[in-house]
Amino acid sequence: MTPQSAKKKQDSRDRKLLDTLLETSAEHIRATVIVAHPDDEILWAGGIILMHPHWDWFILTLCRANDRDRSRRFHRVLGHLDAHGKMADLDDGPEQKPLHAPEIERTILEHLPRKDYEVILTHGPQGEYTDHRRHEEVSAAVLRLWRKGKISTDYMLMFAYEDSQRRYLPQCDPDADFKTSLPTDVWQEKYRSFPVIYTC
Repeated sequence: MTPQSAKKKQDSRDRKLLDTLLETSAEHIRATVIVAHPDDEILWAGGIILMHPHWDWFILTLCRANDRDRSRRFHRVLGHLDAHGKMADLDDGPEQKPLHAPEIERTILEHLPRKDYEVILTHGPQGEYTDHRRHEEVSAAVLRLWRKGKISTDYMLMFAYEDSQRRYLPQCDPDADFKTSLPTDVWQEKYRSFPVIYTC
C-alpha cells in the first residue's frame, strides 16, 4: 500500500468514526467551541450543538467580555443551550490590529476549564468569510496549542465556509473534508431562536 493510499484509507476510517460520533446521542461526550466573538458559536456551530443536547458543552468566546450587551446575550444563549461557557476580552476594535499569538494562546488556556475534550470546534484557517483577522488568529492559536500538546482532542473540527472573496454570503466549502446536514427541526430552531437573542 502506498503512503497516499494508506492516508486515504485512514481518512475514510476517521470519517466513519466521526459520522458515528455525530450520529450518537450518547452522554459524557465533552465538547468545546472556541470562537472569536459571541454569536460565532451559533452561526457556525449552533446546529451541531442543538443536535447533541446531551453532550457536555463548553463555549469560549475570546472577545467582548466587557461589552455588557453582548455578554448578556451570550449568557442567554448558554442558558438556551444548557451549556457552560466563558468570555474573554481580547481587543476587537474596528482597526483589527493583529494580536500577539502568545496572548491568544494564553487567553485560551486560562479560560478553558480543562485541556482534554472528545471534540473541539473552532474557526477554519481562512475564517468563514474574507479577511476576518480575529477568526483566522483564533483558528491558528487553537491549532498551535493542539500541536504542542497543550490541549487534546479526539476530533478537531474546523468550520468550513467560504464567500469567494465576498461575492456571496458564506456557504459550505465544497471541498470540506466532512459535511453534515441539519434536520429540519434543528434548522428551524436555530433560525427562529438565536437571531432574536443577538439582535433584539
